[in-house]
Amino acid sequence: MAIEAPLSSYKKKNMIIMMAILIGLGIWCIYDGYFNESFIQDHLDENGNPKGWLGFNKTAPPYLIGGALVCGVYFLIIKGKKIVADENELVCGKVKVAYDAIEKINKTHFDSKGFFVVTYSQDGQSKELKLSDRIYDNLPAVLDQIVSKIS
Repeated sequence: MAIEAPLSSYKKKNMIIMMAILIGLGIWCIYDGYFNESFIQDHLDENGNPKGWLGFNKTAPPYLIGGALVCGVYFLIIKGKKIVADENELVCGKVKVAYDAIEKINKTHFDSKGFFVVTYSQDGQSKELKLSDRIYDNLPAVLDQIVSKIS
């Protein structure tokens, strides 16, 4: 039976919050930079050039909205990411680790910090795969599956 650990709700919610903040700041800057006449008059110098925050409010919105779009695209890319611990191997994205290739599991920090490190050999090299509960949900079940398969 395969155990799955989907992308954590913590990570998903943080991405949505980041997009909302960037869009909100972009809208606020657009309002202050182009529509709020009292703000515009207060932040012009004698020659009519923008000073301080007015310059920022006129130039920042495309970057803020663009940042929100980049976060949205990144969110769509990682939305379906998951770890699968099946009968033969551990699959994390494009990385596939057979259970017989696992050399050790360092779960020292799993209870306190929520991550463990799987050390495995691939192509004659020793590699590490760090799995964190801030990125994936259901990691205790995945860890139990890995430990039961390598024991």
